[in-house]
Amino acid sequence: MRTVDPARHQARRRHIINAAAELFAAKGFERTTTAEICKAAGMSAGNLFHYFPNKRAIFHAVFEDEEHDGATKAERLAAARTADDPWTALLDIVDLLAAPAAEPLVPALAMEAMIQAYRDPELEALLSRDNDEERSTITGLLYDAAAADRIDPTLDPDDTAAWIMALIAALYTSAATDPSFTPAAQLPTLRLILQRFLRPHTHQEPER
Repeated sequence: MRTVDPARHQARRRHIINAAAELFAAKGFERTTTAEICKAAGMSAGNLFHYFPNKRAIFHAVFEDEEHDGATKAERLAAARTADDPWTALLDIVDLLAAPAAEPLVPALAMEAMIQAYRDPELEALLSRDNDEERSTITGLLYDAAAADRIDPTLDPDDTAAWIMALIAALYTSAATDPSFTPAAQLPTLRLILQRFLRPHTHQEPER
C-alpha cells in the first residue's frame, strides 16, 4: 500500500492554490474554469481532483491556507492585546492588516471574496471569523488606549474600530480598482489620519 507523503501532498496543494489564485485575481471566480486551473498547475483534471473536490474548494483554500499560514498574524494580534502601550500596538496592528494590500494579487482576491461571500455562506463565515478577530483586537486596544489617556476618551471604541477597519478596507478596494493607487505609499497618510483623529489635541506627537 502506497503511503502519502504529507509534505509532498501539502506542496502540491499549495502549487494548485497559487496557480488558481492568479486566475481568480485576474478573471474572477465565475469566469475561471477548472480546465484553466489544470493548465496553469500543469496537471490533469483527475490529478487536480485528487487534492480538491471542485473549483469552489480551491477558492476556499486560497483563504483557508492564508489563515493557516498566518500564524504570525494570530500571534501579533494576541501580543497586541497584552501590550504595555496600546497606542503603539494599535498602529502596529493597522500596519499588519494594511500591509497585504501592497501584494500583487491580494486586493483583487479580497474583492472577489466579498462578491462570492454573498452567495456562499461557508466562505462568508470564514471571512467573518477573521474579520471579527481583527475588529475585536482593535476595539480592545481602543478601550485600553482611552483608559490610559492615550487617545480621545470621548470616542466610542466600537464605532471607532468600525471606521478604522473601513479605512484599511479602502486600501484594498482602491488598489483593486485604481491601477495608479499604491497602497504602500498611502500607509503614512493612513497613520496620519489616525493620529489626528484619535489623539487628544493635548497629546499630539510627531508621527513615528
